[in-house]
Amino acid sequence: MSTSTHCTPQALYRIEECPDLMVDGHVGDERGNLVFLSLWGRDTAIQSFLARLTLGRDEQGLDHFHLILEHDSRVSVFVPNTDHLEKRTTRAYRQTLFGTLVHVWLFDTRCLTPDRTNGTALTLLPHGVPNTDPRLWQAVRETCALPLLDHWRDTVLTLLWDLNMLGRLPMTLGPLEGVRLTLDLPRLTDLLGERIRAGALTASPQPGKARAA
Repeated sequence: MSTSTHCTPQALYRIEECPDLMVDGHVGDERGNLVFLSLWGRDTAIQSFLARLTLGRDEQGLDHFHLILEHDSRVSVFVPNTDHLEKRTTRAYRQTLFGTLVHVWLFDTRCLTPDRTNGTALTLLPHGVPNTDPRLWQAVRETCALPLLDHWRDTVLTLLWDLNMLGRLPMTLGPLEGVRLTLDLPRLTDLLGERIRAGALTASPQPGKARAA
């Protein structure tokens, strides 16, 4: 597993190109592409930022931007295709010192709907939760074309981590982290078949070896 860059969840980060906006959460992939972004700002500032993202490299457009971290260090965030992003306006706070503030999430569509054709998915997980296996297992079952039984969960997840078919995303700011699922279906089929033939994976839970929920 790769090591994530993680900063305190309470921190707020400015966007260099849009100083009226603040970010309290970001997850990025290995290429610096945006997977998740939690934005705060006035509605007009947020709408202007979103519009600039759709323009890409055109005049006044943004196909990438920079988050300003502690000690004025910067993180580049790339947005190669806004068609692959979902937007959620989560809450509006009125009568603050800064006027009405809007909270918006931007995230890769694969966080909601896996790409079953290519066997890929993205999962966002909260930091500090002791057992995230149920959420990862749900993502695996929704993505994988193979029939996977629930009592196989621990064995299959361990196998996916060992094969790097599950991997943590390298950039994390705030309370969430990201995990990428990239299935090699032919290889996974062969390895599961070997374990079924060896009796490690069975049609029903083995007595005394039931997995804890």
